[in-house]
Amino acid sequence: MNANIKDTVIQKANIWLNGNFDPETKIQVQKLIDENEEELTESFYKDLEFGTGGLRGIMGVGTNRMNIYTVGMATQGLCNYILNQFPNKAVSIAIAHDCRNNSRLFAETAAKIFTANNIKVYLFEDLRPTPELSFAIRHFGCKSGIVITASHNPKEYNGYKVYWEDGGQIIAPHDKNIIAEVQKIKSIAEVKYEGDEKQIQIIGDKIDKIYLEKISALSLNPKIINNQKNIKIVYTPIHGTGVKLVPAILHKIGFKNVFTVPEQMIVNGNFPTVHSPNPEEPAALKMAIEKAKKENADLVMATDPDADRVGIAVRNDKNKLILLNGNQTGTLLFYYLLNSWNEKGKLKGNEYIVKTIVTTELLIDIANKFGVKHYDVLTGFKYIADIMKQQEDKTTFIAGGEESYGYLAGNFVRDKDAVMACALIAETAAWAKENGKTLYELLIDIYLEFGFYKESLISIVKKGKSGSEEIKKIMDKFRKNPPQTLNNSEVVLIKDYQLSLAKSNSGQENKIDLPKSNVLQFITADGSKISIRPSGTEPKIKFYFGVKEDLNDKEDFELINSKLENKIKNIQKDLEIA
Repeated sequence: MNANIKDTVIQKANIWLNGNFDPETKIQVQKLIDENEEELTESFYKDLEFGTGGLRGIMGVGTNRMNIYTVGMATQGLCNYILNQFPNKAVSIAIAHDCRNNSRLFAETAAKIFTANNIKVYLFEDLRPTPELSFAIRHFGCKSGIVITASHNPKEYNGYKVYWEDGGQIIAPHDKNIIAEVQKIKSIAEVKYEGDEKQIQIIGDKIDKIYLEKISALSLNPKIINNQKNIKIVYTPIHGTGVKLVPAILHKIGFKNVFTVPEQMIVNGNFPTVHSPNPEEPAALKMAIEKAKKENADLVMATDPDADRVGIAVRNDKNKLILLNGNQTGTLLFYYLLNSWNEKGKLKGNEYIVKTIVTTELLIDIANKFGVKHYDVLTGFKYIADIMKQQEDKTTFIAGGEESYGYLAGNFVRDKDAVMACALIAETAAWAKENGKTLYELLIDIYLEFGFYKESLISIVKKGKSGSEEIKKIMDKFRKNPPQTLNNSEVVLIKDYQLSLAKSNSGQENKIDLPKSNVLQFITADGSKISIRPSGTEPKIKFYFGVKEDLNDKEDFELINSKLENKIKNIQKDLEIA
């Protein structure tokens, strides 16, 4: 260990040993000192960073871990900012949490600190989906909200996401300003832990009912659902917060054959049946797919622990259940919504969709067909929410989506919503079946009409302090020495979102009118799009690949699919990450 880092670590650990921390915490710190220098270093070498969305980290003792003290200091900083923003006003905040270990403890700890600062709290009685927290903020007229969740991260993680009064996650200027306030809190002695229980209002079933009514009202074809009500659907919450509301909304809008995976309907922060509770990973849907085979189901849906993302499986032309990626699911959902809005005469020329810059360009083609405007935003649903805020009362939002399995329709939630998405995906399946097609066949039809877009993602995990440094080096390498060609196709445009600059191979430069972000994109002459970005929530660097070919006959699907796969592999080799 570097001598300077070691001195810092020991100094911080001693503060925790001798300060006003609970006895169990002190025992754990001493154990790290005695037995595990590496873990001691990881726990104390820095303070857990309060980023632009909040906190996320491994649970445990130490300044670089999620615990009641790091949560407490973050909450006190947030309190100070809220009170500065709304002086001399009665202020309230909504709090929700997921199924993770310590989530209830962290939620109640935060609730006490808010009330100790004279901020009223609406606290959900038990675990709830993250999107319902977004809904509750606007429903109760709160100035802010937090949800305790680490989304789809492994079981050792937890997190703390902050929302503003519009129901969206915090963005500029609030994000940086809140970070500054949190950084001012240097000691737990500055945290007001002794709260006023009279200022905590427990909420639950009544809000569930209103929220589900709002989702139900989004249904565009209730008659078709009634016609196809016996479609067989298998759903799993993967031990998380979708356990109650997803089956409830599917039944409410009219689906009769909803099967669940009993072992995964048990709420458990250890996620005992999966290695990772991430619906982006095939293994997370394994049990649901086995259930679907047994029941001969048409559709499989799985939500992550805080029920803001959904992964699906459908039957292909050989009647085999296959997983769709987030771009494909989004494509089906957007196509259905825009087609139905068009059929019902609801398109008036002032509607729009929003997607992120790493999401398939196919959504733009679909929007253009129906004369619907589109917005491209940075990765993160908070930027989709910001467009919704800017356009409120001006134009009509139809849908937003991102390749990482997050989708939204309607305007009463301002974050990705898997409860809502499950309802609309099931309705899309019913609509396809009403028209004599499966979801798979509908997807092929879309490719025939717009071109076969294929996307792929590689995530390289780099944990800890050394991992952060490696990720920085990778980004620096591609920034300083960008590829000239990829798969023998010239790189014609480089977009550097950190510099807010798009530069063509002819030397022309254009400003990117989006907030600065550590993202690089390479666009090739044949229309391929490659994006590179460090994850904002996980110790990963992500490489996104988007390629395209014409598909003129559905009989050529496998041939073109293989061609596109080879194209992606060649690009990966050229980037030296294959």
